[in-house]
Amino acid sequence: METKIDEIAPDVFRLSTYVAEVAAPAGFTFNQFLVRAESPFLFHTGMRGLFPLVSAAVASLVPLEDLRWISFGHVEADECGAMNAFLGAAPRSEVVHGGLACMVSLDDLADRKPSVIGDEPLDLGGKRMRFLPTPHVPHNWESGLWFEEETRTLFAGDLFTSVGDNGAITDDDLVERAMAAEEIFHATGLGPNVERTMRELAALQPTTIAVMHGASYTGDGGAQLDALADRYAALLEDAQIAATA
Repeated sequence: METKIDEIAPDVFRLSTYVAEVAAPAGFTFNQFLVRAESPFLFHTGMRGLFPLVSAAVASLVPLEDLRWISFGHVEADECGAMNAFLGAAPRSEVVHGGLACMVSLDDLADRKPSVIGDEPLDLGGKRMRFLPTPHVPHNWESGLWFEEETRTLFAGDLFTSVGDNGAITDDDLVERAMAAEEIFHATGLGPNVERTMRELAALQPTTIAVMHGASYTGDGGAQLDALADRYAALLEDAQIAATA
């Protein structure tokens, strides 16, 4: 395996490891994202087993000891399995997440006490990261995503998941690939929050969507999110009809 590095927006880097024949016959990409700034920010750590590859990729972009912030969408091995390894390698680093994630998991799991992010953006020095609580979207109570205001990059976590290795960045539609993956994994918690949350994310009008599993997107991110919201709304309606039939 190797971890490939691509700049998907100015000073926003995708660190991608393709693992063949895992999760699906076509394999799966596990992506982390480094925001290079005065205070570098890492979104996703990868699993513990990927730490040597991912940390080397980070170190090729910024000195590892300069890493300042670590975050992720929700508590899951592929998102934060190497959290404590990064905390050990970067003495100044802190995990930062919403209050709910810190209360229910991270205060206990993290080797250093995490920081709770509020409503104000996190100023990285050259970049500004805004935390967006997204409970149960696409899954997990404590879920939350981040939006970088300068580059209009949405760090979308498991939204738009696709299987296979589809390249680093695309302007092609992501929705059909995402719905094909949903047919395989059924990973999204269908509920009233799903459509509403995706509409709120669409209103940010991101021009880059950083996707955890699959290619990142450049273009009209709001339209992509609205289209995905439409599809999940239809799935929820079908499930409600089936439940009352």
